[in-house]
Amino acid sequence: MFPEFEVVPAVDMQDGEVVQLVQGERGTEKTYGDPVEAARRWVDAGAETLHLVDLDGAFEGERKNAPAVDAVLDAVDVPLQLGGGIRTADDARDLLDRGVDRVILGTAAVENPDIVAELADDYPDGVMVSLDAKDGEVVVSGWTEGTGLDPAEAAARYEELGAAAILFTDVDVEGQLEGVHLETTSAVVDAVDIPVVASGGVASLDDVRALREAGAAATVVGTALYEGRFTLEEAMEA
Repeated sequence: MFPEFEVVPAVDMQDGEVVQLVQGERGTEKTYGDPVEAARRWVDAGAETLHLVDLDGAFEGERKNAPAVDAVLDAVDVPLQLGGGIRTADDARDLLDRGVDRVILGTAAVENPDIVAELADDYPDGVMVSLDAKDGEVVVSGWTEGTGLDPAEAAARYEELGAAAILFTDVDVEGQLEGVHLETTSAVVDAVDIPVVASGGVASLDDVRALREAGAAATVVGTALYEGRFTLEEAMEA
């Protein structure tokens, strides 16, 4: 997984359309069209992995954009990681068996850490734990509820349980195109030996370089790509 640093385009879905939110708040979204068209666009531009999120599922606790996810699965042939509304081991197994390469567990992993170990036994490369931090605290349920967990300490715990990777999102800068904050990301990277995928705040090629230098295995980029701040090709070269 991520033998070299990757730039992973985000395909976040709400009501069947690609959207980007500011700091994860509903009502701030800007839409960018059809998920399949977006997925094909990024793959044609050279993406080696795609990051899919069912935002309705993240907020409401059950997957709402399953048809769009299925359409993307049929349309492209690159590894896919999917999060949003995956609350049970059966949900995760169903997705992994249908062709999703990695399921992203956030709320489910916080509420029931044993789900990570349970799935890792059967899918050793299939579980990515999402740690989303606001004001230095892990938040869940679509970034609306605090947990009291420190991101670096939580990352180490999930590595012990068998997580194949950590997705760390800095909610404080998510979607704002104001640049990345490296302090917490670096702490998470230093806490584990498994890959850490960084997300949130990427606004420039310098941000991409900074995350790579901080030790991230990959970065998820959404708004900056959709708004044309730089191309995927430029980011991959950087």
